[in-house]
Parts: sequence; C-alpha cells; structure tokens
Amino acid sequence: MARVAAQLTNFTAGELSPRLDGRNDLAKYSAGCAIVENMVIYPHGAAARRPGTQFVASVKTPAAKTRLIPFEFSTEQTYILEFGNQYIRFYRNNGQIESGGSAYEISSPYLTAELFDIKFAQSADVMYITHPNHQTRTLSRSGHTSWSLDAVSFTNGPFLDSNISTTTLTPSAAAVGSRTITASAVTGINGGSGFLTTDVGRQIRVGVGYGIITARTNTTVVVATITTAFANGNANADWSLGAFSTTTGFPSCVSFFEQRLVFAGTTDEPQTIFFSAAGDYENMTTGTNAGDAMVYTIAANQVNAIRYMKAVRTLVVGTTGGEYTVSADGTDASITPTNITIKRQSSYGSANVDAIPAGNAILFLQKARRKIRELQYNFDSDGYQAPDLTILNDSATNSGINEMVYQQEPGSIIWCVRDDGVLAALTYQRSENVIAWSRHIFGGVFGSGDAVCESAATISGDLTEDEVWVIIKRTVNGATKRYVECFSDFDFDETDPTDFKFLDSHLSYSGSSTTTLSGLGHLEGQAVSILADGSVHANKTVSSGAITLDRAVTKACVGLSYDSILQTMRIEGGAAEGTSQGKTKRISKVVLRLFETVGVKVGPSLSNLELVPFRTTSSNLSAPVDTLLAGDKEIEFRDDYNSDGFIIIKQDQPLPCSVLAIYPTLVTSDG
Repeated sequence: MARVAAQLTNFTAGELSPRLDGRNDLAKYSAGCAIVENMVIYPHGAAARRPGTQFVASVKTPAAKTRLIPFEFSTEQTYILEFGNQYIRFYRNNGQIESGGSAYEISSPYLTAELFDIKFAQSADVMYITHPNHQTRTLSRSGHTSWSLDAVSFTNGPFLDSNISTTTLTPSAAAVGSRTITASAVTGINGGSGFLTTDVGRQIRVGVGYGIITARTNTTVVVATITTAFANGNANADWSLGAFSTTTGFPSCVSFFEQRLVFAGTTDEPQTIFFSAAGDYENMTTGTNAGDAMVYTIAANQVNAIRYMKAVRTLVVGTTGGEYTVSADGTDASITPTNITIKRQSSYGSANVDAIPAGNAILFLQKARRKIRELQYNFDSDGYQAPDLTILNDSATNSGINEMVYQQEPGSIIWCVRDDGVLAALTYQRSENVIAWSRHIFGGVFGSGDAVCESAATISGDLTEDEVWVIIKRTVNGATKRYVECFSDFDFDETDPTDFKFLDSHLSYSGSSTTTLSGLGHLEGQAVSILADGSVHANKTVSSGAITLDRAVTKACVGLSYDSILQTMRIEGGAAEGTSQGKTKRISKVVLRLFETVGVKVGPSLSNLELVPFRTTSSNLSAPVDTLLAGDKEIEFRDDYNSDGFIIIKQDQPLPCSVLAIYPTLVTSDG
C-alpha cells in the first residue's frame, strides 16, 4: 500500500461538469470540485461561504414577475430600479425610497411579459430604454423622489428607404404647422396597405420637410404636425416614413459608441443599425459629413436579428446568426458615413439577453441560452475569438439563463439567473486563468422546491465592493411572495462575531437587551435561524411578525438558513503502480487550511459529517468564539476504504467559512 500526502491548494476551476469526472489528467482537475454550492470562488484560489441577503422590501405585486435594473447617477448616488407591470419603484442605500410614507413609484408602459426584453444604456443622469413594442424612452432623475420617464422625439429620422413607387404625397400647405397630407395611391405605403392607425406618432418626410403624423383619416390621408417646412405644396414622389413606429416596431437594443447613440433591431428591420449624429444623441439627420447620422443594414444570407450592442475597442453587435464588429474600415479613426465597415467575427449566434463587457472582452449568451462565450480580440489571429466559458461545467447553465450581471469588485463575478431559479456564479479573471463556476440556492422554499431567484442587478457600492441585488420568490405562510433583497458584504473582514450576516432575507437588531424581536412579518410562519450576540441560537418560528428568544440579546441577525457545501473531485494521490483512480483507498486524516472560519463540518459524504471543534475545554461555552481561525485544522477523517476518496466541507450555521487549501493523507491499495 502506498501512503501519500496529497494537496489541493486552490479551487480556481470551480465546480466541474460530471462529464469531467474521469479527466484527472487535466491540469484543472485538482483545482476543481464536484460541488460548489453557496460558496464563492475568489481569484486568489479560496472558496468562501457566500454572504446572506438582507430583506429590503416586497415587490408591489407579489404574484407577478418583476425585474431589477441598475441606475448610476454618479459614483456616490446609485439606485436599483424595480420594473413591474407598468410601474417603476426605486431603491438606494439598502432601502426602498418612499414618499409620504409609501413606496415612491412612477408609471411605465412595460407589461410583465415585456420586462426581460428591455435593453438600456446610460449616460450620466439619463438612461435610454428600448423595447420593440414601445417608443424609446429616457429615464432621468433630478432628486431621490423626482424621476421622469419620457418618450424620445428624434430629430429628422431615422427614415425608411425613400419611396421608389409612382405614389406622390401632397401637403395642404408647405409651412410649419398642422397639415393634411394626401397620397395619390396606397402603393408603396406600408407594403401597399396605405396609411394605418398605427402610423399615428410616426415621422413622415416629403422632400426636405418632415413632421409627425398626428391623425389618420383613411388609407391615403393623414394629418401631420410639420416641424421643418416643405419646399412647396406640390405633389412629391420623394418621401419616406419613419423607421420607428408601432407599425414597424421600435428599436430592441441600444448602446453608446464614439459619442453616438446607436439603436438597432426593429421588428421590420431586425438587422439594421441606426447611428445618431456625433455628439447629438437624438439627431438622426443622415448625410455624408463626418458627424452626420448613419443607417447601416448588416448583409447576411439569412435574417439575423440584432440582440445586443456593446462598445469595447470596436462596437460589438450580437445577432441570432453571428457576432459582428463595427469599425472605421480597419483603422483606429472614428467611424463616419464614408468609412464605416461591419465584419463578421464568429457564427455562434446570440440569445436575447444583454451581453456584459468584462475587462477587454464581451461575454455573451449563445442563442440556446446554455453557453456563455468570451468574445475577445486576439492579436495572433488579428481577429476575434469566442471560447466557451462553460466547457468545464456545462451543467452550471444547462437549465438555461435569462439574465446576466457583472460584479467587478471584490471578486470579478458574473451572476447568471437560471430558468430553474438557481443563481449561477462565474468567477472570471482571465489574466490569472480563473474560470470558476459555483451555484447559489437561497434559503426558504417555493412550493415543494427551493426558493427561486428571478432577477439580479449590480450597482457600484463603496470603493472596494459592488452591491448585488436579487428578487427571490418564496412560499411564505402559504402565499407566494417576491422580495427585493441585497447581499451583505462579500469582502468578509469582520472581527466581531455579532456582525456576521450569513442568513437569507435577514433583518438585524441592535439595541437594548431584549428577548422579543419583531418586524419579521415578511417571514411569517417560517422557521428562522438566529445569530444572537454572535452565538448560534435555537431556531424559532415567526408568529405575528415576532419571535421570542431563549435569552436576552443586544444584537441579533434573524433570517433563513442555507447550506454552503464544497465537495472535492475524487482525490488523485498516486500509487505504487501509477494512478490512485479506481483503486481502493482510505483517507486517514485531513488538514484544512482555513481563513476567518468557525463551525464547519467535514466528512466523506453529506450523511457522514463531523463538526470540527473550534473550542477547547477552557473556552467559555456561554460566549461566542471570539477569534476566527486563520490557519490549519487537523481532523481525523473517519472514513472506510472505498474507491472514491471524496472530501466534503459543509457550513450550515450562520457563521463564516473560507477554505484556502485541503491536505489529505491517504493510503492506496494496488492489489
């Protein structure tokens, strides 16, 4: 028998696919895990228990799905927006903004079924919002309780291609004002259907003049408010209708690029891109001058609807059939109407989920919504490449992803909302070759299953950490509830155990000594876990919004418990005759190198775990552990001989856990 001291020094490969269970030849195998649940992989290599979530508020309509969207007014003033069925509510500083004692909200046109198709781009205090069913709008803020959502009135376009039929349009007068415009025929107007009621609000151009259609009389007659006068009142065959309208659809995505506002993807022109004039975001006047607006349609063998646009060194355009870049004819100059070029870079196709700029790359979701690809310029090939970031763990996203957000600080994590309600996390640090998946399941239940994460968003917090917000759906006291919650600090550096926040949907108490904690109505009827003055307290059930403790406390955290689990791959320790894989082995002891940890369990399986002692016989058992362990903990590993050699670490108490490395000692039989 060979006796070996193995070493697992980092977890930077994260959770690996079960399909890699036999690939112990991979360099990533020893840095990977079979399970990483409710633990975050840090680029340094550690696996740490994720923080809990603080309850902020219930959504307006708990029965309806809602979405979170970030709004960053400045580096100091950032907001989370709750988009629901035809309303928007607002959050900041871990709380809901109120006015007159009630949640402050404004109305919006977006229905529940449309929320996750919204795309947005922000410049300073104005956010442009697009949806193919609605006129583009701007969301602006002038105070915490002073927000406005206004339809954008574009200047001089964009327009469809000029009329090529014999149909003429005749205005009742040439001057600015309300004018009747009469068509000689319906040919060329909306595919031969003539003017439609859905054309009301649409731009119309006749010669050099243009305006907005305000009424439709019949298929050949409309009334328009003219803002730029016509040359004359004569019949004119040089006319065109606006590209954005209820008839043709509105832009589905938006981005900023080189001082231009860029729109794309209307219903009738799904692969057309509309660039504003340079420095004038709502001016769509086309021409040949360098600063003029532009309209460009991607040439392809099939219709490739544009799904997203993101600006890096070029403008990256993701479509259903491939990924393109927009640049100035291969040079570093700014794009103009005379030098713009669009080139296909890959043919994977993109889902209708907004992509994420991360470092020098664009991370986008492939059209089947199960693979995340990293589109990045490669100097060796002088082009873009898009490797699959799920190649080591296809199971992390196989239920489908409907939303992705990026938390840059402190750990560079892509949070992915899965269709099944699990929040998948990708620790992404390309410079250090860290691509590590983990899964996060929130405390509580929905129906007979786990709680469901439905939306996520991130905003800048302080200088060291971005805030991560989520909407969680649970069954609480027999009813469906949806709560807006915010993660506590990830960069855990607490020395006072009374400040631990490792419970979901939690609320905290700090005050005079008491045995009654109230204000817990959002967890009515739920069995809650409690950290009381830094010590684990027996679970209690919330009744009438309150719980009664077994002892008086001055500080407490009350919420729903969750388990953090780390399970290694099958240990590869070698043997006298090569590999230890498939051979009978026994792990006799394990040394855990921990950081800021107290109260974990370890064992060979989830049904065979032992609590690691963190107290000695001289410890004050009535007080919390006052010093978190940062060092080695040697554990006698009570396992029998088997061919697997798994090591499982679990934290199920509202206490911290950070695993830096695992050093098992095992004996392998070659017989």
